[in-house]
Amino acid sequence: MLIDDNRLKQFRNFCEAKRGMESITSFYNYLRKFGRLSEHEFNEYLFPVIRVRKFAKRNIITEAGKTENYFNFIVKGLARKYYKRSRERNEEINTQISTENHIILSQESFHSRLPSEYVIEAIEPTILISIHYDDLEQLYARSHKMEHFGRLVITHAMVIKDRWQMQQVKMTPRERFLNFVTKNPELLQRVPQKYLASFLNIKPETFSRFKHMLRGHLKNTPVH
Repeated sequence: MLIDDNRLKQFRNFCEAKRGMESITSFYNYLRKFGRLSEHEFNEYLFPVIRVRKFAKRNIITEAGKTENYFNFIVKGLARKYYKRSRERNEEINTQISTENHIILSQESFHSRLPSEYVIEAIEPTILISIHYDDLEQLYARSHKMEHFGRLVITHAMVIKDRWQMQQVKMTPRERFLNFVTKNPELLQRVPQKYLASFLNIKPETFSRFKHMLRGHLKNTPVH
């Protein structure tokens, strides 16, 4: 049975709208972890300022040297944040690798309105729920509750960042590796090894040795 162009277009638009609503629902559920938020409040205040943005693999989400204008929630995909320590050697230092249901943005640039020192790049095809800085400021001015939610989300992100930085100082490279792969086993398959090694502040050859050791351990572990 053949489908005419109009019906096919309508079907594609329906599927796109459905995916968009699923994306927005995941953001709503994320926010509800921080307090009571009714659907009415979400639809009145947040829905009008939400933008669904899509990036292909290796597309740049935030450019270094430009001001970060978007607060981003990852609905689907994977992104990294990095800066270049040595332009001559093109050395990239990864400071964040985030997947679904996490926040990613150049925070200092977003809040200070100064150019970002970081690049944010999609590692996989990525869908973001984004809110522009100007829209967020207007939202805070309209609603004390939305301002409170914003403060809770930002505080949560800062706590996670501080906790990670403390782990970088206190843990040995082996402990950092094991802690990370225990909590994020799927990322060993999804993220290039050089990005993970940089993120964990582990030399690439050491990371390879740990990975080989882990595979040997899993292979020799008896199945019950």
